[in-house]
Amino acid sequence: MTGKVLAVLVGSILLGVGVNGFLVPHHLLDGGMIGIGLIIHYFYGFPTGLTMILLSLPLYVLAWILERKYFFHSLNGLLVSSFFIDLFAPVEKGIHLGIVPSAILGGILVGCGIGLMLRYETSTGGTDLLAQLVHKFFPVNVGILIFLIDGIVVLSGLKVIGMEKFIYSLLTITCVGLMTSLCVIKRKTVH
Repeated sequence: MTGKVLAVLVGSILLGVGVNGFLVPHHLLDGGMIGIGLIIHYFYGFPTGLTMILLSLPLYVLAWILERKYFFHSLNGLLVSSFFIDLFAPVEKGIHLGIVPSAILGGILVGCGIGLMLRYETSTGGTDLLAQLVHKFFPVNVGILIFLIDGIVVLSGLKVIGMEKFIYSLLTITCVGLMTSLCVIKRKTVH
């Protein structure tokens, strides 16, 4: 099994457990397409992973036009991570932690999953793909770009989740951004 395939598999499992085991039980948000998928899940009950695929389609068209390497490298990540997010939906009922540890652990797992995929030049698509495309033209750390996009998404979900969960969701995206950045920085220093 190649490193990239293993990164997609392990990263997707981390995402599935992080989202369903820690974020969904408390109606917390992540950012990016996962966060938008969660907002739609909380509001309408649609599956988060399937929503991520549908909402990512315009970004894949953009990637096809601008950088086909990102298109091909992230397509598997999007499909596999969306599958595992929906597959692990029942985990929501199995892990019982308070909201603060859930916000932190969920953020760490999601950030590690995203960072692991980015480390092997793949992603979950969505706004991770957008961050990679922006990074191609501007020398800004991908983890910082994802953190900024995540903040905008979480802010847009404020009415759905309320102020208290919004604040805990900010803690989540901070953990996601830090873990993603650490994974991306580590790869650059290893080579």
